[in-house]
Amino acid sequence: MSTTVLVLLVLAGLSESAGRVLPLVARRPKLSPPLVAGLMATGTVVEGTMIALWPLAAWTVAELVQPVVAPEAAPLPDSSGLAWTPALIAPLLLAAILAFPLLGPLLHILLVAAVGAGLAGPLSAASGLGWWSAAGCIAAAGLGLTATVELVRRLIARIIAGPREREAIL
Repeated sequence: MSTTVLVLLVLAGLSESAGRVLPLVARRPKLSPPLVAGLMATGTVVEGTMIALWPLAAWTVAELVQPVVAPEAAPLPDSSGLAWTPALIAPLLLAAILAFPLLGPLLHILLVAAVGAGLAGPLSAASGLGWWSAAGCIAAAGLGLTATVELVRRLIARIIAGPREREAIL
């Protein structure tokens, strides 16, 4: 992974993290600055890792789908044919910046879909799947990663919440 891609991944993770943490800070202004910094740092690592794993997860889904969709195709080579490039990840950074609430969730979703469509071409070429099958693999991988991170995030929030907050949540 090149330095440019790594920097873009960190910036996209930081932007996604800010989009999640800043509304919390606005609702609870008495949060301590070290806690906010810790949430931002943790969120940056988690979101950046999730973005970095998207092509690998899509490749894994493609390996599972290929015997069903294209049984006559040769086995897939290693996943080195599908990786982030600065041209692919730059729109994702823009999507992360637009992730802030009220600044365009629909535009954010459209840009993420466009980045996924950009990944579909290389996945299709590297795996031998059709473009639509590759796009489906990318969508499944993105939704799976998002659902996993959201589940862990809610679980941690529930664990951290005291008994009174748990009763209020229920």
